[in-house]
Parts: sequence; C-alpha cells; structure tokens
Amino acid sequence: MLNSSDTTYLSLLEKADSARENAYCAYSNFKVGAALLTKSGNIIFGSNVENASYGLTNCAERSAIFAAISRGIKPQEIDAIAISATGENFSPCGACRQVIFEMGSQIAVIFRFNGKVVIERISDLLPYSFTITINGQ
Repeated sequence: MLNSSDTTYLSLLEKADSARENAYCAYSNFKVGAALLTKSGNIIFGSNVENASYGLTNCAERSAIFAAISRGIKPQEIDAIAISATGENFSPCGACRQVIFEMGSQIAVIFRFNGKVVIERISDLLPYSFTITINGQ
C-alpha cells in the first residue's frame, strides 16, 4: 500500500467526493465520482451515468479516463485516480481496474473501504491483468 497520508492523494479524494454529486443514477441512487490527476497537476473529473439498459451505464472511473483521453492527455501522463462512492465499502469494478491498468500499471488508485483510505497501485489491485501485444509492442 502507498502512503495513505499523502496530502495530494487525500485532496484528490475530496475532489472525487465533489464529482460524485454530478452522478446521474436515476435507477440505483448509487452515486460515484472520480478525480483523475495528471503528472502535470491537471485534474479531470468523471461521474457515473446510468441508463435504463444497465449494460450502457458508464462508471465514474472510465468517464474520467475517457474525458482525459478526449482532451489529449496521454496514458503515460496519468498519475492517480481517486474514486468516491455512496456508502463505505467500495472499490473499483473489474472493468474499471482493467481500463486503469491499460493506462499505466503504476497509476495510484485512491478510495475508501471499511472507513479507511486505501491507496494502491493498480497493478496491486489487478495482479493478473489482461494484456495484448499489438505490432510487437
């Protein structure tokens, strides 16, 4: 586990708390917000967006990552992502873990679980990730 008293990451978690309030969760009322930190200090926000067809729902983590990429931020520029959800016991879903991992195996992931702040590298949260080699890379 990374240092759970790192003020940069704790501040990022507070920003995720704010992003959570923008969630569109008309069906579950389970609000999730994310705040993504780039290595240059930019912060990109994301919130979960539900749909009546649940498979079309998008998680806050992926919303933040997709927004960052859409703004021209390269995967290697992502330092951390904080996630805040309704309730105490929450960690990123498997799909989000995979998407975060593809952006970079050393990205810090910050969330609350059992009343504690957890700060882990995505590689520790997804030790057996799916990878694929494209054109030898």
